[in-house]
Amino acid sequence: MAYLEINHVVRKFGGLVAVNDITVGIEQGGIFGLIGPNGSGKTTLFNVINHYYPANSGEIIFKGIPITRKSTHEICQLGIGRTFQVVKPLRRMSVLENVMAGAFLRTNDASKARDKALEVLDFCGLMHRKDMLSKDLPIADKKRLELARSLAGEPELLLLDEVAAGLNPKEIARGTPKEIASHPEVIKAYLGEEYAKGK
Repeated sequence: MAYLEINHVVRKFGGLVAVNDITVGIEQGGIFGLIGPNGSGKTTLFNVINHYYPANSGEIIFKGIPITRKSTHEICQLGIGRTFQVVKPLRRMSVLENVMAGAFLRTNDASKARDKALEVLDFCGLMHRKDMLSKDLPIADKKRLELARSLAGEPELLLLDEVAAGLNPKEIARGTPKEIASHPEVIKAYLGEEYAKGK
């Protein structure tokens, strides 16, 4: 049994089939990429996995637990975190408060949430921005904040929805899905320098 199983999942919007009979198994500890053009249903599939939109049919199982009909917050509590393609900071709160909001998933203690948020902000390179209002961040730091807030909830599985999109005005690469998945610049942009070098 795979860590995350997606079995024959369909999501429709009226007559438009956005996700059509998707079946895939994802193993724990791996990195799985979803490649496709704009409008191909990548974000919709993420939205179905975490029940932002319910599936019309099919089944999703996480760690052996059926989650297809669980609420978004129950799925998050089970350990699936995510970022959004369009960043959604809590605009009138500071960067630190935004990340603390994510940390409150695992604790009711404000001091522990703050400590976790500071740890994650340091990891994401945002410590120097911690007291800024999130609405005042440049786009690159808003993307980092989106990631930091998700990480603060200590997810076991993290859905990254174009976490680096919009940060470079040029296309990274063009080609077939196989060519894109093995392109050194794509690997470097999404996974880091060490993966691009094959380490």
